[in-house]
Amino acid sequence: MEPRQQGLLDKEPLKEVDEDMVSEVDLNNTITEEEREEMENELIKLEEEITTLKQVLASKEKRHLELKQKLGITPLSELRQNFSRSWCDMQTSTAYKKTSETLSTAGQRTSAAFSNLGTAITRKFGDMRNSPSFKSFEEKVESTVSNIKSKVGGTGGAGSFEEVLSSAAHASAQDTPTNNVMESSDRSC
Repeated sequence: MEPRQQGLLDKEPLKEVDEDMVSEVDLNNTITEEEREEMENELIKLEEEITTLKQVLASKEKRHLELKQKLGITPLSELRQNFSRSWCDMQTSTAYKKTSETLSTAGQRTSAAFSNLGTAITRKFGDMRNSPSFKSFEEKVESTVSNIKSKVGGTGGAGSFEEVLSSAAHASAQDTPTNNVMESSDRSC
């Protein structure tokens, strides 16, 4: 035989001689025949007990379902009951109570802030409306409305602002085609 390299990773495959050596090793040589018989008997008894327990469990599960059916307990009602119980447990928890209190306080503060903001904006609009620049702007708008009314052909003081805008739009819509014709005749010259 040729010499083999010794190491963790042999590059050569196992030979028949190596396989025979492995199969000759008796792993059960540490227990006696008597102990072995005891263990086998115990194993058989355990398997019988397991089978019996499975049968008892199946019987109990069947009775459990029968009782639920007679009481009218459905999976959906159980789910509702579990959900209700969980919801109740959660609401009584300290974390939920602290979070609820915090959110309530934050909501109250936010509401107060918006209320103060609304009051401030209303006050500012009131101040702005009484300012000289706003009054000047208001007079200019009124003057423009009066001019539009007079150009449209209505009386100076009659009609609302919407009516004036509507009649102005109507009048400009009638003037537009005429203007386009004139513009095209002007271009040809």
